[in-house]
Amino acid sequence: MNSINTKTYEATTSAQIAFLGLGVMGYPMAGHLARAGHQVTVYNRTATKSVAWCDEFAPADGQTNTPRHASSPRLSAQQADIVFCCVGNDDDLRSVTLGPDGAFAGMKPGAVFIDHTTASACVARELYSAAQKLGLQFVDAPVSGGQAGAQNGLLTVMCGGDKPAFDIAQPVAMAFSKAVTHLGESGAGQLAKMVNQICIAGLVQGLSEAIAFGQQAGLDMVQVLDVIGKGAAQSWQLDNRGKTMVADKFDFGFAVDWMRKDLGLVLDEAKRNGARLPVTALVDQFYADVQHMGGRRWDTSSLIRRLR
Repeated sequence: MNSINTKTYEATTSAQIAFLGLGVMGYPMAGHLARAGHQVTVYNRTATKSVAWCDEFAPADGQTNTPRHASSPRLSAQQADIVFCCVGNDDDLRSVTLGPDGAFAGMKPGAVFIDHTTASACVARELYSAAQKLGLQFVDAPVSGGQAGAQNGLLTVMCGGDKPAFDIAQPVAMAFSKAVTHLGESGAGQLAKMVNQICIAGLVQGLSEAIAFGQQAGLDMVQVLDVIGKGAAQSWQLDNRGKTMVADKFDFGFAVDWMRKDLGLVLDEAKRNGARLPVTALVDQFYADVQHMGGRRWDTSSLIRRLR
């Protein structure tokens, strides 16, 4: 069964693409690029996943651009016009970009590196500077939309870096996106993703408290959510997670462990820039409680478990 859902692709010029990192997000994202007709070479730390990806996205009869896999980031990037990346954290990102086996060592002059990892703004600026010294282009481009967004090709991509580099990558990245937006200089994409996570943290905690309150009061919360979802309380979280929270189901992709990593980035950045985030800091600790309850891999909507 394919890991991506059907998407209609607009005609684009075929590009030589490398994709580093085939996790729950990267695997379908790379698949959309292959389905859009690009020549894709993949690298993953666990090589068996690269092989499986190539088997899944082998072209149908009569099509060209057979996908390939490489044994290192450097080898995967050697022929690429654009290198996409989606790994775990700052250290993972450095490991696939820097050093003799990193992608930067293999990329041709002028090639563009697009990083979809949710990482720090500091590492984005660090790698932007390193790329510039090598005659390469670097764009930080974290995504929102979760695993479902990746599978459906409907991610929102927030980009920081030089506009000419963005302009090269944007039409290609639309293969797995509904919006790819340039927000400013290097680091702006990562900072925008932090804003996104601050919003989500507060919304999910508010929704958790509302549902727990309504259940304690004896209300039919499925019915109540239908009603308030038509008014000022409506949100993506209410529409997509409210009823599953009522049903005590928390297997919808974006894990508590990942959210705590992201909120750690947010709180570190706030220390640097002086922003006051009392609610975000509190919700981060609530997520720590969920981890201690055994919910490290539960979806972020599992905040409500603390209140039951």
